[in-house]
Amino acid sequence: MAQNTSLYFRIVEGRNLPAKDVSGTSDPYCIVKVDNEVVARTATVWKNLNPFWGEEFTLHLPMGFHSLSFLVMDEDTIGHDDVIGKITLSKEAIGSQAKGLDSWMNLTRVDPDEEVQGEIHLSLELLKDTTKSSLRCQVIEARDLAPRDISGTSDPFGRIIFNNHSAETSIIKKTRFPHWGETLELELDAEELNEEGTVVVEVWDWDMVGKNDFLGKVEIPFASLHKTPVLEGWFRLLPLGNNEADASGKLGALRLKVRLVEDRILPSTYYQPLIELLVESVEDSSALTMLEEVTTVESRQDVAMTLVKIYLGQGLVVPFLDYLNTREVNHTTDPNTLFRSNSLASKAMEQFMKAVGMLYLHEVLKPIINRIFDERKYIELDPCKIDLNRTRRISFKSGVSEAEVRDFSVEMLQTYLTSIIESIISSVDQCPSVMRVAFKQLHKRVEEQFTEPENEDVKYLAISGFFFLRFFAPAILTPKLFQLRDQHADTRTSRTLLLLAKALQSVGNLGLQLGHGKEQWMSPLHPIILSSVASVKDFLDKLIDVDHDIVSSVPQRAVFMPSVTVKEGYLHKHKAEGPQLLSRFAFKKRYFWLTSETLSYAKTSDWQVRSSIPIQRVCAVERVDENAFQQQNVMQVITQDNDGKLNTMYIQCKNVNELNQWLSAIRKVSIYNERMLPSFHPGVHRSGKWTCCLQADRAVTGCSRTHSAVTLGDWSDPLDPDVETQMIYKQLLQGRDKLRKKYLEIEEADPTSSNKETRISPDIHPDGAECNAPPMRPGQSVAARLLVVIEDLEQAHATFQLREIEDASRVILNP
Repeated sequence: MAQNTSLYFRIVEGRNLPAKDVSGTSDPYCIVKVDNEVVARTATVWKNLNPFWGEEFTLHLPMGFHSLSFLVMDEDTIGHDDVIGKITLSKEAIGSQAKGLDSWMNLTRVDPDEEVQGEIHLSLELLKDTTKSSLRCQVIEARDLAPRDISGTSDPFGRIIFNNHSAETSIIKKTRFPHWGETLELELDAEELNEEGTVVVEVWDWDMVGKNDFLGKVEIPFASLHKTPVLEGWFRLLPLGNNEADASGKLGALRLKVRLVEDRILPSTYYQPLIELLVESVEDSSALTMLEEVTTVESRQDVAMTLVKIYLGQGLVVPFLDYLNTREVNHTTDPNTLFRSNSLASKAMEQFMKAVGMLYLHEVLKPIINRIFDERKYIELDPCKIDLNRTRRISFKSGVSEAEVRDFSVEMLQTYLTSIIESIISSVDQCPSVMRVAFKQLHKRVEEQFTEPENEDVKYLAISGFFFLRFFAPAILTPKLFQLRDQHADTRTSRTLLLLAKALQSVGNLGLQLGHGKEQWMSPLHPIILSSVASVKDFLDKLIDVDHDIVSSVPQRAVFMPSVTVKEGYLHKHKAEGPQLLSRFAFKKRYFWLTSETLSYAKTSDWQVRSSIPIQRVCAVERVDENAFQQQNVMQVITQDNDGKLNTMYIQCKNVNELNQWLSAIRKVSIYNERMLPSFHPGVHRSGKWTCCLQADRAVTGCSRTHSAVTLGDWSDPLDPDVETQMIYKQLLQGRDKLRKKYLEIEEADPTSSNKETRISPDIHPDGAECNAPPMRPGQSVAARLLVVIEDLEQAHATFQLREIEDASRVILNP
């Protein structure tokens, strides 16, 4: 049974941050660390002590984690950035809140002795004989220690302490991955054998000048050594002790939203009965109807996205959406309220468009969005908000009037809006086929329900409501959230995007509400909106003019659209050939493309000759230590050729967010590769040794664990039917009593009913565990079958959990 851990966090805003600059303000941004590894960085909010970020992230951590930290920094153009404060949340604290954390939290000071990381490999043994007793400790190695020196490394040594006894290892210079292989022995008096003390193993960074820096410690109860002859393993290093004060809010506060979802994933066979019921529901809709009944408002979006993924994997996403949309349309009497609520149908369509249409959206919108960001024009139509002091010169006159600002704004908005509309209505062939077929089905259902002549436009509005109002307009409003830009828009650009998003919403509404709102100052854009209605309808007609059979029924397990580029952009590739180069000359700018099949690069985006690496050869994608090249944000892609030889390509990204995005993207497309490495070298082999662990042998086993399963959650997540079905099972489990009361009690009260629930004999899974399938007896209700499936999955989880406890007990009793 595998473990699946997903961590959701949103950095909302800060308040009352201290001023770090001479101007009396700060330039704050946040760094997010999981177990002291940087996983995200927000944009900088310039000159603001009450910044709003609103950035959210999802992190998939199959191996789990221990703590989540948010550091607020002040960006400085000269010198190092200042640390304002931090918030650290333990995994236990996050997991204790079923619905997650959502609150203001005061920042605390950053204590270097608390900023520890890494693990140490130890073997402890208590030796007792008639003449003497001793405590023997083998300090074997450590990995991923915190860098304490300016070089990005440390000079670590170990120390064991018990009562008044202590011993130290030798110092290993310039490494975060030391190999000691030393045995330390403490002689003990006879009376000390009965004490209840603690054995402490500390790791320190040696400094020639000043005091040594603390790197972490391990505490082992002395009593446990009496029970276990030899205690050996990797131990996580802990901080010296939490002496931080809350600072009473003097460092300001952050508003955070954090949620942890941990699941034990059963073998695929156990989920098959539930999958089969969901697949059948495309025809009879019963199981989906019951699921919708027990879905809460809070979980509706997660359930919608999960169902979209499940049906994408089954090749049945169009029938699934058709069922939800038909149900929604048939229950709507007023066409003006169609899809206006956040129903499961509305959420499913939104998530479906993101899942299959994100690359399409990028292709359509990115050029015009980049242009708006680059030009950064001051644009304003609202007379109450025009600020002449913020305008750039748009004429050679000494001043600019409000009328001139308004005229200029109208001209620019018309130019931008025309470009956006033209790009969209000319994109029929670029739109994914599965989206077009889904819209065709939606068009058909609406047309069948609303046949009156006065409702002629409803069939167009149903599609444009999703296409324009819930897909393109939100992407224009907040490009960063749709990965169209790396940074949030500044105030000036953000206002331009807001005005364009409003105008595009009117286009999506086919101009029906123009002139009826409060924002009459938008009226100069009304002519261009009205003139686009005919072309938008023509576009929608062409969009749904598609053969239903064009959508393949073959499940796509890897990525949603494997034939297209998942990610692309300029990166810097390390030039490995030739003599040793200075770091600043060792990386050459190259344009990279990533698909599910290859990682390619060339000198420029239009260069004809490309070098390609087959994705199936990738066996690790990892960060590189800063001291390896004296450069930040470097990653390595390790591949294996047909002869088993490992080759490494080093790539530098421009910032930590780009680094994490590329790491995640390559890991996703290679996640099903068979020959993934369990360990790697975070350094490089230079001058006859590895810069990380100082080993001379180039082929020596890696000194750090790989993180190839750690990814950022977004639209390009691979399909994982087991994880997705587990989420649906949990939702059904929470609503089981409601389903039983509504459906089975009615059947049981009816003496003529043949739909009584009956159990079937369990099948035997190949690993020896029981695996129940749903009862297939004719006449038995779907509700009964569904409840049986829920109970079988619950029992399977309990069985596997009991096995894990028994296995853990055996390890403790028989190490």
